[in-house]
Amino acid sequence: MPREVRERQMLDAAVAGFARHGYQAASMDDIAEQAGVSKPLVYLYLKSKEDLFTACIRRERAALVEAVRGVTGRDEVPGARAEQQLWNGLCAFFAHTAARPDGWSVLHRADTQGEPFAREVAAMRAEITELVTLLLARAAVDAGCDEKFAEREVSGLAHAMVGAAESLAVWANARTEAVPSPKETAATLMNFCWTGLEQMIKGVRWSPHR
Repeated sequence: MPREVRERQMLDAAVAGFARHGYQAASMDDIAEQAGVSKPLVYLYLKSKEDLFTACIRRERAALVEAVRGVTGRDEVPGARAEQQLWNGLCAFFAHTAARPDGWSVLHRADTQGEPFAREVAAMRAEITELVTLLLARAAVDAGCDEKFAEREVSGLAHAMVGAAESLAVWANARTEAVPSPKETAATLMNFCWTGLEQMIKGVRWSPHR
């Protein structure tokens, strides 16, 4: 069997094992058994449990970022407004996390498993946040908003939106009844964020002294 195929089997088994049990409790023996290989072969290919977990994070991170980037580039939808691209990106994000719940679980839980793993997830979050920041800034410009708005508030809004998307993905994947579709989950976030964003673009601001 070609090495890349065997390694993919190991990573598939490892993602499932880490998602089910967490990094600390996951057993290398169980992962090897699920992959249909010996434990020494897992160590030969992937060196250590830490390296195996890191490989899982990097694979799932790359797949998620690619899914989001693939539908948000202006070249993909000529003339598309930033608002539509943001919608496309959210739909792709929730479709991906729904289709690969184990992979999303590994990414979401890696933050709590130590510094090397947290750095990998932080890099993924930074990539997606950078993309959302760009789209929100474009949306503000499309709406005729001045550049001061984009410079002052867009970055914070992008971080808030990415954090909300991650939380919603966990919520949606945990449901066993009335499970929302990826588009329904994306619409929930767009309704929550975009309505408020439209008001901000128009200059409407909330104040605690109203």
